[in-house]
Amino acid sequence: MAAPRPFIVGLGGTTRPGSSTEKALQLALSAAAAHGAETAMIGGAELQLPMYDPAVPGLPHEAERMIAMVRRCHGLIIASPGYHGTMSGMVKNAIDYIEEMRGDPQPYLEGRAVGCIVCAQGWQATGTTLVAMRSMVHSLRGWPTPLGAAVNSALTIFSADGRCVHEGARMQLELVGRQVVDFAKMRLAGEGHVDGG
Repeated sequence: MAAPRPFIVGLGGTTRPGSSTEKALQLALSAAAAHGAETAMIGGAELQLPMYDPAVPGLPHEAERMIAMVRRCHGLIIASPGYHGTMSGMVKNAIDYIEEMRGDPQPYLEGRAVGCIVCAQGWQATGTTLVAMRSMVHSLRGWPTPLGAAVNSALTIFSADGRCVHEGARMQLELVGRQVVDFAKMRLAGEGHVDGG
């Protein structure tokens, strides 16, 4: 039986449509798709959720959709801007909604590879934010990919038409996408699926 196609979800961006963070996430997802994955993106506009409160019954529609996609996914790519040395509040709040998966048979991000991408105006913020993101993924039982992408948006990374014109950034982002898919394929093979291709 052919292995199912891995489903990889990209989550991240900023409140500004077309931000460098969103473009970086799209590039990594494109690499994942080219490597054989089905992909879906939950961008910044969809992450502007009410502050997560586990005591409030029910979830906003956007949060329900996000959690349904994360439950279904075999891997995740999270992209955040580096704000004051760490993740943006918007991205962190969206991740807090994963607490809704605490009682699942596969709780939180267990068994899923998670690629981490940070875009910031300088190297210091990319480094500290990447450490915070990887720590968060560990606490949610996910598997951070060996490479996390650090994109210094003070440099010229994307052209006006959205193409990545910085070779180093492009290579990092594509590798993150491929590593998430590779891990997902290994997990699916370990669950008894045989690659028919």
